[in-house]
Amino acid sequence: MTDIILPMIQQIALQAKDASRALSSATTIQKNDALQAIARELESSRKILIEENEKDLKAAKENGLTDAMVDRLRLNHERIDGMVQGLRQLIELPDPVGGLIEEKTPANGLNIRKVRTPIGVIGIIYESRPNVTIDCAGLCLKSGNASILRGGKEALHSNRALASIINSALSRSEIPENAVQLIPTSDRAALNHLLTLDEYVHCIIPRGGEGLIRFVAENSRIPVIKHYKGVCNLYLDQGCDPQMGLDIAVSAKCGRPGVCNAIENLIVHASQLDSLLPKIGQALQEKGCVIFADERAQKALGDVPSTLASEQEYAEEFLDLRLAIKTVDHLDEAIEFTNRYGSGHSESILSPSAERAEKFQREVDASSVYWNASTRFTDGFEFGLGAEIGISTDRLHARGPMGLEELCSYKYMIQGNGQWK
Repeated sequence: MTDIILPMIQQIALQAKDASRALSSATTIQKNDALQAIARELESSRKILIEENEKDLKAAKENGLTDAMVDRLRLNHERIDGMVQGLRQLIELPDPVGGLIEEKTPANGLNIRKVRTPIGVIGIIYESRPNVTIDCAGLCLKSGNASILRGGKEALHSNRALASIINSALSRSEIPENAVQLIPTSDRAALNHLLTLDEYVHCIIPRGGEGLIRFVAENSRIPVIKHYKGVCNLYLDQGCDPQMGLDIAVSAKCGRPGVCNAIENLIVHASQLDSLLPKIGQALQEKGCVIFADERAQKALGDVPSTLASEQEYAEEFLDLRLAIKTVDHLDEAIEFTNRYGSGHSESILSPSAERAEKFQREVDASSVYWNASTRFTDGFEFGLGAEIGISTDRLHARGPMGLEELCSYKYMIQGNGQWK
């Protein structure tokens, strides 16, 4: 099998590099026409998409995947509408390629312009959610990058159907069909070989569980943009609006618990223990949420069942209906806890005090830090980026939701008038 897989991956990478050269010079109209063609093809292929997705859902249930993981895998009309809407939002966004970042004329008289350029070939390694296939393909196309997509085995039928839709649409456009390619096997040998092809692939973006991301980062010869996990925290400060606290805490945990921007820890100022926490606990219990809590929070929860929280729970990305609660007496303690256990993804403070909120936002080390809003907004679509290719917790090149501009590198374009020394 390896004798077949390795040449196939080599060929895919070579085709992607060739396609990236043509794509880098494609006009905005050509790219937008291709995105519109994919959107139309999606709308007309709903029936087969849902049928193929049902095969993945059936296998997932037979293999004992959690309800949260099955939810990540599911395609329905609403989610297909979301993919179509994301593509059309991309069409409306400015083309980042060629955009001027900076211009200067130093003492030597040279005119120096720093302009955005495509990265080239981007490999996206992802699990579960098949909508990633469309989101990433669309973002790469608009930003002038060829993409190699490698989804997980749990979404194999869905991803193949989506890739077929993309390739069919591109075959009728002026964009090279090989600008988007799906690796058609879930064999680990294919991934291992892809990660060595730094001659053809310029960037790898893994999306999935911590195990997958660490494997990619540790085995890739290609630069990797990553976030290992999404341990997000919500801090209920003293004096926070009770209804706001209840609404945001429950929805940020229970709305879609299997996504990386859902909260895993709820930090509660001691002044909120007797008044607000019991109401939140009751609402979480009604949603089926399992609660871990420190001793003071357990006492305040009363009849709401909970288990004593340990270091393990505070550091864990649950990705399901489990939540850990920590009591603090001071804002500094909340900040210290957030920086210690958070993963640098998204954190939030609910507070009536601008001064305290500003301190939290300034001192918490994360890609997105909120004041009086849910962490669930950390998303390219919500940020107006036209979906995102991933959420980076790195500090170099890109941080937070990665939209079109973050999928570009840059080069300097210099004009002189005869300078030679």
